[in-house]
Amino acid sequence: MKPLKPLKEKISITIDADILEKIKYEAECDDRSLSQYINLVLKNHINSKKQ
Repeated sequence: MKPLKPLKEKISITIDADILEKIKYEAECDDRSLSQYINLVLKNHINSKKQ
């Protein structure tokens, strides 16, 4: 039996300070961690491109 791949992977990114401030605010308003919120935003963006 093959070992399962991890569902999530850790990465490092560089992001503009003003964007980070806005994303942190939005994550807090949505009661999510920063990484959860960024993941959600990226998924929504990718799904919108498929249409």
